[in-house]
Amino acid sequence: MKIHHLRNATLVIETEEHVILVDPMLGKRKTIAPFTIFRYKPKRNPLVALPKNSRDILTNVTHCLITHLHPDHIDKAGEVFLRRKSIPVICSAKDEKVLLQRGLNIVQTLEYWEPQPFLGGRIIGIPARHGYGWIAKLMGNVMGFHIELPNQKSIYISSDTIFTDDVQKALIELKPDIATVACGTARLDIGQPLLMRMNDIMKFTTLAPGKVFANHLEALNHCPTTREELRKALTENNLLSKVAIPSDGTSVDY
Repeated sequence: MKIHHLRNATLVIETEEHVILVDPMLGKRKTIAPFTIFRYKPKRNPLVALPKNSRDILTNVTHCLITHLHPDHIDKAGEVFLRRKSIPVICSAKDEKVLLQRGLNIVQTLEYWEPQPFLGGRIIGIPARHGYGWIAKLMGNVMGFHIELPNQKSIYISSDTIFTDDVQKALIELKPDIATVACGTARLDIGQPLLMRMNDIMKFTTLAPGKVFANHLEALNHCPTTREELRKALTENNLLSKVAIPSDGTSVDY
């Protein structure tokens, strides 16, 4: 299995048989309004362009998983890509109606914690909580995915979430070989962070039974945490050997 990191939360899981796109934010730089005006500089998003090799990687996509509807996870360009190629899309039952209205080819919807067959293996929707305190209600529903494919390492896409009992349960009970974690510590102008603080990223990494894949970094104006800061914290906690912090356009073989 190879995981290609394109940008932010957009990644591609490649096996011999399938190429699964996750959360396609595929637009050009500065095509999305700033997510914060006062707390951090009001730069338009994404801050960085898609890597040059992304077109080659996207050419072979066979399926797409969408964790939630925020524009940094499915933007207009992502929708156009999925519509143009009529890519089969898998999502939360809560997002089905909206994505159908946008003309996407929804082939499977998931409820939390209910396993379903998926590409010869199985998939489970995992609850995600997008923020600490009341801000999570404002951010709406998010679904992570635990995926087991035949003869492949299992992978837990935790998506935009803080550390919760459900996240802990997924790590301990499902024992994913690979777990992705959103590390940008995003914040709006009001409220607490929308993603794990550094101490919770460390807790997630410590509990993860296998390897960790860190993303949601250095691509959006409301995500202050840098790869270097993450690397430093992981090093101080003797956890760096477990974690990949890929640059945009690079891939990790598992």
